[in-house]
Amino acid sequence: MEKPSLEVAGIFHRHGEDYRQTHHLGPQQQKAMEDIEACRTAHLGGHVDSCTQEGCGYTAISYNSCRNRHCPKCQSLKQAKWLNERTERLLPTRYFHMVVTLPHEVIALALFNRKIVFNLLFESASRALLEFSLGYERLRAQVGFTAVLHTWDQDLNFHPHLHIVATGGGLSTDGSKWISATNGFLLPVRALSKIIRAKFAQALEKVYQEGRLKGNAPCLEGKAQFARFTRKLKRKKWVVYCKGLFHGSKKAYDYLSRYTHRVAISNHRLLSLDDHLVTFRARDNRNPGRHRSVTIHAQEFIRRFLLHILPPRFVKIRHFGLMAPCNAKTKLESARTLIINQGPAPGEVPPERTDISKESKTWQEMMEDLTGINPTLCPQCGKGMLVRFKLSSTQHSLSPPIWNSS
Repeated sequence: MEKPSLEVAGIFHRHGEDYRQTHHLGPQQQKAMEDIEACRTAHLGGHVDSCTQEGCGYTAISYNSCRNRHCPKCQSLKQAKWLNERTERLLPTRYFHMVVTLPHEVIALALFNRKIVFNLLFESASRALLEFSLGYERLRAQVGFTAVLHTWDQDLNFHPHLHIVATGGGLSTDGSKWISATNGFLLPVRALSKIIRAKFAQALEKVYQEGRLKGNAPCLEGKAQFARFTRKLKRKKWVVYCKGLFHGSKKAYDYLSRYTHRVAISNHRLLSLDDHLVTFRARDNRNPGRHRSVTIHAQEFIRRFLLHILPPRFVKIRHFGLMAPCNAKTKLESARTLIINQGPAPGEVPPERTDISKESKTWQEMMEDLTGINPTLCPQCGKGMLVRFKLSSTQHSLSPPIWNSS
């Protein structure tokens, strides 16, 4: 993929200082801005790659990444590493992709209580899915799933929702057999959404009674206001739907990995920065497969981007049921054995064979998988190997401008 002509770092470099002067930033937001601006520049140091082939003379300078999880330039290798680590836990069965969206009415409360509300979203969705799959007459099994939190929509507005990839079936309550979800159907989402709604409202009332909710949200102005808010929330239809179907292999986690390390906006979606206006590409939900352009003021762009900086040490990727860490060596392996021994259920499409490698890939191998280029081979002569040396202080002066660095 070609280097984008405009980066989030460039917008921060040109308009970030003005934003800092006129807005109060939390420590995490301040650090994210500083890291993104400094990413892959001389400020973080770097190294020199030199070719070992005699007569080639190839030399290239590379600067270190900031490794901030909100940086658009630092996610590809992390994504590949995560996918490599999760592959060994794949089950040779079908998978479903689900989305659970936090209602718009809770947005104001979530802005002031991010960690609490995000945790409640994870807890209510996971408990509902686990309990419903065990109690649903056509399944009655313990499923496994991974949930990932996203907090944005295509326009960078605050829009918290969970992406969930769940196994198409589960382990029976006594652990003696694998029960497959039949006819491409896992659970009725309308019933599931009602359970999630009830659990979230109940948990929210509890944290309110404990005095843990803070901020200037209208629902926190008094007990009567909060009671009205919860009554309305309990009547609200939650947007929960299930889409996509993956027949075994790496496809399930390949799909989920598109969501795991995504940040609010990638550099490749940025189109232009003219004076004080930022234009970026967004998906057109009314016309699937097509895109539209969004133009907003640079200050507004920065404000929206910073809305999605997560609380410190917040875990945005979580595993439940069979995929929970405590079940990785027990129930998950039992399920794998049962699926292989039982074979596909009547009328079910046999899952693809999953070849799982227990060997961890090096970062060079993962980079080659991502780009198709061997990072240890000289790109000039194609014969020599690249030897890496730490960048000297003299070479630091060769750094390009912060916001336009590669």
